[in-house]
Amino acid sequence: MTRTGTRLLVAGVGNIFLADDAFGPEVIRALDRRPVPPAVRVRDFGIRGMDLAYELLDGYDTAVLVDAAARGHRPGTLSLIEPDAPGPATGLAPPEAHGMDPARVLALASHLGDEPLPRVLVLACEPEVRPRGDEDILPGLSAPVRDAVERAVAALHTMVPVLLADPAATPPLSRPDESAGLPPAGLPLPVGDGAEDR
Repeated sequence: MTRTGTRLLVAGVGNIFLADDAFGPEVIRALDRRPVPPAVRVRDFGIRGMDLAYELLDGYDTAVLVDAAARGHRPGTLSLIEPDAPGPATGLAPPEAHGMDPARVLALASHLGDEPLPRVLVLACEPEVRPRGDEDILPGLSAPVRDAVERAVAALHTMVPVLLADPAATPPLSRPDESAGLPPAGLPLPVGDGAEDR
């Protein structure tokens, strides 16, 4: 049951021209074929960090950012992360006009707004191909990240009803072992015999 007035944002972030960094935008495209309830705002922000910072100030209860993030897992592993809310003075520079650093975006939104930010969750995919600094264009997702797109859509379809009913709830996702110091909560890759990858 959806709580009356709950506002939820699902935001794809990443650069479509830089290999597995395109994971977030690809998930948003896949949601066109399998949409979430109309009460949810779904938007591809790409590398427009300033746009996302202002969107986060628009009265949402929860925002789910969909992004590629290296966390030390096998490529294609999905993790659900709840980052710490930025403090009033984080010392981070504002996001670049054509760049997307979620930590900088959250810090900027926190600085710009008078109200607290929404709860932010990150549905992250472990990349296999990450561009080096000298590469301008590296199109196409790697096979494990491409395979993770539909699993991310399924994960969002599990998470959205839970978050609409209770924005403070922890969506019921399995939790793989992760490196010490990393916030746990994730979706392991499926294994051929049906066992979970831990």
